[in-house]
Amino acid sequence: MQVYEITLQPLTGFGTPLKGDTIFGHFCWQLAYDASLCAKPLTEALKAYAEKPFAVFSSAYPRFIDSKGVVYALRTPVLPLESLFVMPEDKGERLAKRKDYKKLRWMLYPEGSRIDLFKSMAFESDEGLFEKFCTGAPPETRRTLKSTRSTRLAEEFTQSHNTINRMTGTTGEGGFAPYAVDQIMFAPGVELVLFASIDNTVISREQLTTGLQRIGESGFGRDASTGLGRFRLCEVRQADLTAMGSSSPNACYTLGPCVPKKGAFGNMFFLPFTRFGRHGDMLAKSSNPFKTPVIMADEAAILTPADRSVFDRPYIGTAVRNISKAEPATVTQGYSLYVPVKVEA
Repeated sequence: MQVYEITLQPLTGFGTPLKGDTIFGHFCWQLAYDASLCAKPLTEALKAYAEKPFAVFSSAYPRFIDSKGVVYALRTPVLPLESLFVMPEDKGERLAKRKDYKKLRWMLYPEGSRIDLFKSMAFESDEGLFEKFCTGAPPETRRTLKSTRSTRLAEEFTQSHNTINRMTGTTGEGGFAPYAVDQIMFAPGVELVLFASIDNTVISREQLTTGLQRIGESGFGRDASTGLGRFRLCEVRQADLTAMGSSSPNACYTLGPCVPKKGAFGNMFFLPFTRFGRHGDMLAKSSNPFKTPVIMADEAAILTPADRSVFDRPYIGTAVRNISKAEPATVTQGYSLYVPVKVEA
């Protein structure tokens, strides 16, 4: 399988976070509507997905330029703080440092370097990451950012909505009651990067690019029909996740939510993430659009393989089936791309 790095530029707010399993679902809808984007029918590709996935997507991460070049902001690994930072000997200082370190949600990866030992990596808070982004941004972007008064690359806020009863001309109760929805708005000039591993015998680079471009044009996630989830595809190029990690790895750092294969890993450090999924597109209006909830290990998990053969493939995890009554053939991406890393014992 070939891994590609895809750079996106958000054009609107997003109602749904750009996580790997959701991106896979959107891409499958593109294949369902345009058979020319896949070398075989989607139904055949999904039947073989548990044994041989034709596409695996990572979640999206900020990408910016600083004085040293291009930097990727990945999630801080889910490990005990002692495995990530050099802790002071004094107990009081250690407690104070723990509070500070917990705010460092981002691990900075300079392009061309290696994620070897985590203690040698730089970490930043939401506010610190925003300051670094502003420092390397063009002058016109900095002026725009100053006028928005943002403090983070992605601001989450609640937007109120009203449904008008056309008979009374006002809102009311039940289906006409005012409601609020969450929305994610990225700072001007922010670029996001995601990784995709594809089976070149089923999906080509050109087909991958076309599918993602169409998702960006039509909108991603919730409320796409009202204008949310638009993005522009900036660049697609080959990537080597192995070269990003340690030359002597003993663990996997995941780049998206996954369902680890039973018995494949020893020590596992992760935050649980429950996907309360629902169908999109035309199945969103079916009699039962909701899927069975799936508990996953969220991105930035650290999984220690029981067998080193795990490192022979660019992805880990499993496919998840039997999650929908509306469409029995539905498959959830329980796979995740990963960076091979070394974790100190």
